[in-house]
Amino acid sequence: MNLKNDGISQLSVQDLLGAGKLNTSANYLIPMYQRNYAWGEGEITQLIQDVLDEMLKPSAFSEQSNPYYIGTLVVFNKNSETEQPLYEVIDGQQRLTTLFLLASFFRNKMSIDGESLASWFQHPSVRFENRPRSSKSLDAIFHGYAENSDTESLHTKDYNRDILNGYELIQRLVPKLCKDNGSYQKDFSDYLFHCVQIMRVQVPADTDLNHYFEVMNNRGEQLEKHEVLKSKMMSTLEKADYAVLQSVWEACSNMERYVQMGFTRTQRDRLFGQQDWGVLKPSNYSELQGMLAEDIFQDDTTQALPLSHLICKPPSAKDQKIDKQNQGERSEETPERFNSVINFPNFLLQVLRVTTGQDIPLDDKRLITSFQTHLLSSADAAERVRRFTYNLLKCKLLLDHYVIKREYTGNTDDWSLKRLKWQASNGSSDYVNTFGAEDSDSDTNRRVLMLLSALHVSTPTMVYKHWLSAALHFLFRSEKVEAQPYLCHLESVSRCFVYDRFLAYGDGAEYYDIIFRREGKLSSRRWSDIDEKKLRFGNIENNFVFNYLDYLLWCKYYRNNPGLRKYSFSFRSSVEHYYPQNPMPGIDKLDQDIVNSFGNLCLISHSKNSRLSNFSPKSKEEYYSKGEIDSIKQWLMMNANTPWEAGEIQQHNDEMIEVFKRDLESGLNPICNHNIRM
Repeated sequence: MNLKNDGISQLSVQDLLGAGKLNTSANYLIPMYQRNYAWGEGEITQLIQDVLDEMLKPSAFSEQSNPYYIGTLVVFNKNSETEQPLYEVIDGQQRLTTLFLLASFFRNKMSIDGESLASWFQHPSVRFENRPRSSKSLDAIFHGYAENSDTESLHTKDYNRDILNGYELIQRLVPKLCKDNGSYQKDFSDYLFHCVQIMRVQVPADTDLNHYFEVMNNRGEQLEKHEVLKSKMMSTLEKADYAVLQSVWEACSNMERYVQMGFTRTQRDRLFGQQDWGVLKPSNYSELQGMLAEDIFQDDTTQALPLSHLICKPPSAKDQKIDKQNQGERSEETPERFNSVINFPNFLLQVLRVTTGQDIPLDDKRLITSFQTHLLSSADAAERVRRFTYNLLKCKLLLDHYVIKREYTGNTDDWSLKRLKWQASNGSSDYVNTFGAEDSDSDTNRRVLMLLSALHVSTPTMVYKHWLSAALHFLFRSEKVEAQPYLCHLESVSRCFVYDRFLAYGDGAEYYDIIFRREGKLSSRRWSDIDEKKLRFGNIENNFVFNYLDYLLWCKYYRNNPGLRKYSFSFRSSVEHYYPQNPMPGIDKLDQDIVNSFGNLCLISHSKNSRLSNFSPKSKEEYYSKGEIDSIKQWLMMNANTPWEAGEIQQHNDEMIEVFKRDLESGLNPICNHNIRM
């Protein structure tokens, strides 16, 4: 379907990138003022999974189904005087480029399988202005030069590494998410190209593009779903509650800022303790309302606004004056010092899950629907919204103090686990370790940080962060959060994820059952409950199997190895065969059963795997001797001090299985054992 009105076109992906039903051929130019392609595994996985989720709905291919909108593409027609348009992309280029890479993947795959997309996908319709490496990369991908057999030939300075990486991720993710089922992949491509819709918005010819781009970047192009949700929640409340929700919402919605900094100094003293700022003083909504009353109820004009006013109403002079005063009081935190592991819409769903105890889908596509079902449609909706408002503030404080953030200081960045502390010396605030010694990297703080980061990097998308549900569920119910019980709970849940879900026979346990019904209690009782076939290449369900093993190995070795002390988990997503599957000439080829065994596998970055995949173990060891290791399992393999052949692979496999076995045994001990036996 194609709807056109005042420069707005509703297009299928086929119509967007090729001729399709419109019998036209569009070209898109990504201008110099746009950043280059930057999507990684998290964003690409999210897009593919979103489309799959919609495709799997019963009405997906029926005539009664609603189109699935994937977003907006804002363009300017540089060739408005001719019949052949050339659209300069103002906003949406990351999504557009990814759709182009997906179309190229299926074009090349279907060509191999005897089918073709050539009838509508006839030319590389996306290019970059004055970026020949980027445009050359898109051309090579479109024409099939970046297929598995020739990937290495493109890893040169003549091509853009980020674009190639995006395509290589798609080559890996589509079969994985479609469970390697060829017919399922065909269904996915049909749905993607014909049923997924995008709104192409063409700005008028006299638009000042520089000004438009600046305004759009500063303000955003559309009303966020969470703003719509806030308006719906306000509509359930009495007038006396409006400002409480507004105040809490504003303080919590900036995920890069500790929640205390979203209030004035006076409010911080009331809410989080005078000369403290580290604990939540009100124990319920009524007390919260009372503590905020002196500030927010002086103005009796606060009211719930319809969406049209929320979008269009300019701030009053009084609003601007108050905001300026508050901004001065809230400006103590260094801008963009911290980066959260989750965005605000998905955090709202996490809080809703903790509040209700229900199996809320952790996907912000269902944000409005989930709140409508579990909060807004209830007979006591107003009371539920009040309770949620208090829980939102409580959970944001817990998130800030007990869940990792990415911290940027100087020219470096790393994971941090810190709480905000009031400093008596200067009457201001600072950030200190959450657990243990405030100014040193204590063992306890580091252990919690390492396990949380191992969990986080294993789930790169903002949605379906079940590990965060497990952490918040425990924190929310704790009268006082202490390091040892918290670490014990995180380890217990991690064991359940690995042994009861990823390595169990059959489908494994559900996340909700593990977290909310079993409270992280391990179900697997012995190693015979584990399906060792799920440790072979191609069968490993989740990267957390590798990352949890690395956490266990780190706990064993870091005290006696200063180099491992600073080891940090990152978004390594590629499973490497340390002894190559297809070795370079002159290197013997081992039996594939040995090569694909767990003893020969480790987790490294995708770019390094592409670069080193066919190298010998000795060459890989020499490469890594000049820099940082990718994983601790890999470090053990490189330090075997013997030729890496079939016998060494089997020995390492047995040693790693033994690490898992001992950890499983320790998980059955009702007394939390934090000195892991290896």
